[in-house]
Amino acid sequence: MNDTLDIDHLSGWIGRTEEHDDHLDAGLAARFRATFDLADPQDGTAPLLIHFCLAQPVAPTADLAEDGHPHKGGFLPPVPLPRRMWAGGDITFHTALRVGAPIKRRSQIADVQIKSGRSGTLCFVTVEHQIDADGKLAITERQGIVYREAQSGSPTLRVQEDQPAQQTRHVTPSEPLLFRYSALTFNAHRIHYDERYTTGTEGYSGLVVHGPMQATLLCQFAADLAGTAPRRFAFRSTAPILGTAPFALCADLQDAQATLWTARAGAGPVMTAEAYW
Repeated sequence: MNDTLDIDHLSGWIGRTEEHDDHLDAGLAARFRATFDLADPQDGTAPLLIHFCLAQPVAPTADLAEDGHPHKGGFLPPVPLPRRMWAGGDITFHTALRVGAPIKRRSQIADVQIKSGRSGTLCFVTVEHQIDADGKLAITERQGIVYREAQSGSPTLRVQEDQPAQQTRHVTPSEPLLFRYSALTFNAHRIHYDERYTTGTEGYSGLVVHGPMQATLLCQFAADLAGTAPRRFAFRSTAPILGTAPFALCADLQDAQATLWTARAGAGPVMTAEAYW
């Protein structure tokens, strides 16, 4: 266990809150649809998980750390571990977001935990979000963030047999797609667009495909297969997808739910998810 991690100090952030306002304008919706090659439904409904792009903290460029994230110790606790990733989330959709709606996001630190894993010491921070649209609750979300120690080299992925799926769709995470999604979410984390930094400083073998972008693709895939948006969507990242080679969106549907995952040949599921209607 890393002796520099003071859980009593970090736990002092539990209960801390912040609020951000935004507006779901037609331009953002159009850019989001263009990024994912989505058709415009022409009914004013915004794409699923576009809320990841809304009411995000706006830090001046001068306040960014070397990795592109804002310096620690504001709303999020100052975890003294250098690598930060989105570990997963659990989202309930109370009503569909609509283009033109004013948005308010209320966020609260719900928990901080320190654990030991295969990659060393890990610190998990849980954040609860409430997204209001037009003054009414639209989405509740429980977000997991994991901080870990630096590693020399990319994470070692266990070789697994490909898991058969009822439905599959292939995605190529090109550099323009990764860059566009970073821009949409105002996320300057360099592992998603700066290959020299990603391989030379953070030790990955290639650019890292955003966890929330994988979740967005899986949620949209589930909605396409079922013909309607889910009422709840939960996802968990078990390993990163590295580089720009194609990966698969996979799904098994049964009754009013679906099991989904992202995968590359020989690596098995990378992100797993469940959708419920």
